[in-house]
Amino acid sequence: MDWTDTLPLTETRTETAPAAPCELTILMPCLNEAETLARCIVKAHAYLARSGIAGEVLIADNGSTDGSQAIAVAHGARVAAIPARGYGAALIGGIAAARGRYVIMGDSDDSYDFSDLDGFVARLREGFQLVMGNRFLGGIRPGAMPKLHRYLGNPVLTSIGRLFYRSPSGDFHCGLRGFERAAMLHLGLRATGMEFASEMVVKATIHRLRIAEVPTTLSPDGRSRPPHLRSWRDGWRHLRFLLLFSPRNLFFYPGALMAGLGLLAAVWLLPAPRSVGGVTFDIHTLLYAAVLLVVGVQSMLFWVFAKIYGMREGIVPPDRRFVALVARVDLEKCLLAAGVLLLLGVALGVLALGSWQAEAFGGMDPDRTMRLVIPSATLILLGFQVAYGGFFASVLEIRGTRIETPDNRGA
Repeated sequence: MDWTDTLPLTETRTETAPAAPCELTILMPCLNEAETLARCIVKAHAYLARSGIAGEVLIADNGSTDGSQAIAVAHGARVAAIPARGYGAALIGGIAAARGRYVIMGDSDDSYDFSDLDGFVARLREGFQLVMGNRFLGGIRPGAMPKLHRYLGNPVLTSIGRLFYRSPSGDFHCGLRGFERAAMLHLGLRATGMEFASEMVVKATIHRLRIAEVPTTLSPDGRSRPPHLRSWRDGWRHLRFLLLFSPRNLFFYPGALMAGLGLLAAVWLLPAPRSVGGVTFDIHTLLYAAVLLVVGVQSMLFWVFAKIYGMREGIVPPDRRFVALVARVDLEKCLLAAGVLLLLGVALGVLALGSWQAEAFGGMDPDRTMRLVIPSATLILLGFQVAYGGFFASVLEIRGTRIETPDNRGA
């Protein structure tokens, strides 16, 4: 997806196009960075001059009101104005506007040294498509990162990302990173907030881009005002993104665990009450076991829906085994299974009704009757879940099927 079609931007041109092909764009997102922007641009230009790289410095301005644009122009940078607000929106627009084959992005608060980018360029020239900085390997200077981020936020979120996606990155949220522009545009990045940093790593891993790391030093923020980052809000947005992009870990594994435990407990308690260590488990526990089973099945159905949608949108990688499974378990088979569950549930309900009739519709022994009513209600619920789930999965598959027409053939 080419974000130049969906994310409007304008440019302030300060130089003619370079005669030689532009190899490197040094990209800085900017929102009111007048205090530090000039130092960052000077360091970036010094690096380009020292290394002899044909490149440019591009400022993706996100609506600054402190004169940052004029500072950028005065120091020889090109400015791309990105109207859509947000860290991710600024970078998406900046990547679209970049002229270089490679892009190295970094914050314009002077916390990263733009005069020392040799490691990134070397890895990019070796064929790596995403080169991540790693502040935990390169060093975090005193006062550069809050303790909450250093010892809790970044390690926990990075560990979740590595576990869920098997990413090689040891620092998911380092703001200094380089990449091949064409490969990054191909990923269709769309997160407009701070979670853009996670989206880039996750999608690069999913699409099997070649990823490398470079030790990076983080220095204290050079600004006198507080940073744009909001620890808890932005931390939650990163965590939410990591969970939503991994439906197997969010829906399937917890659902399978709940359904399995609920089924085992229900089967154990159906015949009679059970005692363990002096504690008696009876119909009340049976009811909660049935709830656990129903919630677990619903969670696994959500996994199916999220997987189908995610593969269609390119959020999760194609899974041939899953596709083959869905192809075998079609709507008709789901309806057949749902019909069996409903018939069994109704049959147990009829037995319960017969027991009540035998008591002349008077008082009954709940211990005996609920062992019919609870599984009856559970089977009926599961029947409707499977039937509606089959219909919804079919809707998603129909929505994902593109009919070839003269207008889209070969697109």
